[in-house]
Amino acid sequence: MLEVGQVAPDFCAPNQDDIEICSRDLRGKWIVLYFYPRDLTPGCTNEACDFTTAEPEFDNLDAIILGVSPDDTAKHRKFIEKYDLSITLLADTNRKMCEDFGVWQLKKFMGRESMGVVRTTFIINPEGKIAEIWNKVNVRKKKTVKGEKIEVLHADEVKQRLQELQQAN
Repeated sequence: MLEVGQVAPDFCAPNQDDIEICSRDLRGKWIVLYFYPRDLTPGCTNEACDFTTAEPEFDNLDAIILGVSPDDTAKHRKFIEKYDLSITLLADTNRKMCEDFGVWQLKKFMGRESMGVVRTTFIINPEGKIAEIWNKVNVRKKKTVKGEKIEVLHADEVKQRLQELQQAN
């Protein structure tokens, strides 16, 4: 299992436009690398839309958002087109990134076990080290603040943590 402070595994994968994106080319930038199970499903759609909405703020923090799933580039293009997504999606069809980052795991759903992507987000610093990890992400969770129920978006949590990490540097 990867831990904060470790060097992140190197990766190269095609984006939705079949252009290879490699970690070595992103050195010097903050990377928000989030793994999700499947395009065009409710939780994954919410997460991608939330990161798209927040993308300008991540740009201001000199951070790039990369979503990763085992779906192919054609399915990523459909997903992006249907929901007008602006973030970059990487196709990990051979699951190498998922395995290298430890997110390809045995999952249980309705009494059945199968291998799949456990929704996980990493912040990787400009030196290529893991600065933060969220395991088993809940994309939108309800929280009670001063007696009032509010919805907390994972994308907002990531943005807030990124700001904290940058201020600490």
